[in-house]
Amino acid sequence: MPDDSDFREYVTGRLDQLRRTAYLLCGDWHAADDVTSTAVMKLMRHWRRIRELENIDSYVRQVLLRTWLDERRRPWRREWATAVLPVRAVAAADRVVDERLAIMGHLAALPARRRAVIVLRFYDDLSVEETAAVLGCSTGTVKSQTSRALDTLRAALVPVPETAEEAAR
Repeated sequence: MPDDSDFREYVTGRLDQLRRTAYLLCGDWHAADDVTSTAVMKLMRHWRRIRELENIDSYVRQVLLRTWLDERRRPWRREWATAVLPVRAVAAADRVVDERLAIMGHLAALPARRRAVIVLRFYDDLSVEETAAVLGCSTGTVKSQTSRALDTLRAALVPVPETAEEAAR
């Protein structure tokens, strides 16, 4: 068996970051774990070739993103269980959690490419050029997708006044 200590060291050092990125893409920790483990398996399969790359992190992000997109295309991912949830009182401490869930809901409502751009640009802190390389598109596409995604998020998060009187306040 070949020496895989460099693979283990690489994955151990970046597993939490990969999992958090996958969560932001998926919006579900269980799906994020599935996507992360699938991406790590793909990485392990080709590690001899990958470890020679100049920027391994960029390649791994691309594998993670493509794995997530592949998972979204699977038929069973289109089904959503709907159950009536019990009504519960919202405590003051739950407000932060509720806000985070609301933001995750708005992020989940974005189309896949726009959501990927937002996660890569603002969570993974990639430049426009690095994001374009991961997504396999031009920098202009990244800029336009970022702009449209931010406009959508702003419109969803900021209430728009219905009357001129409300706008004056």
